Amino acid sequence: MDRKPVPRFEDNYTEEAAQARRDFLTQQTGGELTHTGHYSIDPASVRNNTENFIGVLQMPVGVAGPVLINGEEAQGWFYVPMATTEGTLVASYSRGMRMLSESGGVKVTVIEEFMQRAPLFEFEDARAGKRFVQWLRNQEADIRTQAQATTGFGKLQHIQTWQIAKMVYCRFNYTTGDAAGQNMSGKATHAACQWILKNSPEAIVYFALSGAIETDKKHSHMNLMHSRGKRVIAEAVVKRDVLQRLARTTPEIMFKQRQRSAIGNQLAGSAYSGPHSANGIASIFIATGQDEANVVESHAGFAFMDLTKEGDLYFSITLPSLICASKGGGTGLPTQAECLRLMGCEGAGKARKLAEIIGATVLAGDLSLLSAIVADEWVSSHDAYGRNRT
Repeated sequence: MDRKPVPRFEDNYTEEAAQARRDFLTQQTGGELTHTGHYSIDPASVRNNTENFIGVLQMPVGVAGPVLINGEEAQGWFYVPMATTEGTLVASYSRGMRMLSESGGVKVTVIEEFMQRAPLFEFEDARAGKRFVQWLRNQEADIRTQAQATTGFGKLQHIQTWQIAKMVYCRFNYTTGDAAGQNMSGKATHAACQWILKNSPEAIVYFALSGAIETDKKHSHMNLMHSRGKRVIAEAVVKRDVLQRLARTTPEIMFKQRQRSAIGNQLAGSAYSGPHSANGIASIFIATGQDEANVVESHAGFAFMDLTKEGDLYFSITLPSLICASKGGGTGLPTQAECLRLMGCEGAGKARKLAEIIGATVLAGDLSLLSAIVADEWVSSHDAYGRNRT
């Protein structure tokens, strides 16, 4: 096979260009792209999202719910689109949503939100680094002016610093409106750092726009403590009779299992202490045009249970770094925009609402899976409904 480059044209976002690339790939590999080449979207709509466009990947989308949410932004009943190929997933989330709704709904709170870029500055010695940190704190207002001149939405909230040897690691923390904000914060921090490099009273012997402690698209303990994205808490009191009727279990059994699985999670070093936050987050991310790699950061967090004095089950999940957007990225693509519209989360002023819906969905999925485990229905349900035997 000749190693020929993928065809490119003066306008790469036309149906003719996409067809030419599909024909080229079929010729080069022998693989047919019949289904990939059938779609309803305009190739021009992916101009800023995908290079070498050849078509679409058609993934099943189911809808879970309805779920009753009492958020600060998301209030009322919601149907949640979930893109997945895992059988029983949507059904399981729907069951959890029913249990939560029949218990009075889910209370969801966004505690804080930041997006970071983390530049590194290196000096001749530790004393120079120490002086630089003090200067940086004194100049924060000027640095903020430089950063915010690059964006109409990004706002520099604060700068964190950690000094190791002669190096100073920083985290510039921004709010970014309804965008996820990685590119926004990168551009703003770059402008701020150019000003710092020109004005620093200490000689900077090495600089990098990222010293890696923002841990972009990587899980880290840093992001459990200092939020990257939105810190979301979803909580509910699940009624005893609802658990008994719909899940064939009790609050005491659920709590007992939770105490034991907490040790298992600690033993394994799990990034999330609940059953499976990534399932719900990933399926909503794909359906709504989020950056799917952000599932790595977004899924980490904490599950917590307690028994109430009335004999019911208090259940909450905390996602410290949930990264989601209602504008920008893939959210404006036709099918993704439709899924956002189903939840009333399309466009400006809706990112926090989307985060609350995702938090409620994660709680529902955890409740359903954990109750299936303790009722010994986990394997049987997947065997009956979730296996593709074709």
